[in-house]
Amino acid sequence: MDIRRMLVLVEVARAGSLTAAAANLGYTVSAVSQQVGQLEDEARQPLIERRPRGVTLTEAGHAVVRHAEKIERIVSAAHEELRDLAGLNTGTLRLGTIPTVTESFLPTAISAFRDRHPGVDLRIHSAQLSGLDHLLESREIELAITWDQDRPDGTGEAGRSTELIFRDPNVLLVPSGHHLAGRPSVRMEELRQEPWIIRTSPNVLALLQEACEAAGFDPIVTFEARSYQEAQAMVAVGMGIALVPQLSLYRLRSDIRVLKIVSPGPPTRRIVLAHRRGERLTPAGAAMGKILMETGRAWQPAQP
Repeated sequence: MDIRRMLVLVEVARAGSLTAAAANLGYTVSAVSQQVGQLEDEARQPLIERRPRGVTLTEAGHAVVRHAEKIERIVSAAHEELRDLAGLNTGTLRLGTIPTVTESFLPTAISAFRDRHPGVDLRIHSAQLSGLDHLLESREIELAITWDQDRPDGTGEAGRSTELIFRDPNVLLVPSGHHLAGRPSVRMEELRQEPWIIRTSPNVLALLQEACEAAGFDPIVTFEARSYQEAQAMVAVGMGIALVPQLSLYRLRSDIRVLKIVSPGPPTRRIVLAHRRGERLTPAGAAMGKILMETGRAWQPAQP
């Protein structure tokens, strides 16, 4: 049966007449009468009895109204829940992040979001680049703070929309006793004979290889670290040098030195806010996205 006509019958039952129901609904009396008539056609029996002073429901009419009132309550509850979600009074937001963001500006963003929207249940998933792509694709998260390469042709990852937060250049880490430690900058071609430490990741290795190949040599990798903090430790004891994103230097050891890469230009990654292409963010996702953009851009100048 047509739900809209059923709800018209509910109003007729409450008002006690077609005229009063029409006034409450903003319809004409003939429109209400037509809706009830069509509903009776569907029911194949009369639903109201017309009397000199209004109408009463038949037994079938009472049955229809009972079910229609249940539908009305469900619709009302749905509207109320949607209002709560839109008002950020409830709901769950699942956010993905890379470790370097987790260790730097994300805690500030989380605090700001919770202060503004304490009713939203915030869930955080930390993963490497490929893991975040999978979580987005499988809809386990709605939003991700991740990175992609800053390519000259402007190409990006398929299947996701991204918004740039800031560009994160790579820098060189050397032990404090290294012969380059007293310099502010270095050219990649000067590093031809150096052993390299990298963080375990196909994407990170590819970035280092591209930078070395542009300078005319292949890198010799002597250690693969599980984290950038582990990479710093291995640099400090002389296992090699490392090319790391500036964002990873949130906690910098005192026994290593940071050098700027001047030629060719330093490999740079884009720290971006990502979500599934073509999909609209929930109110909670949009609110967190705005906070992350503000927090990330405000934090950037404070990097070491």
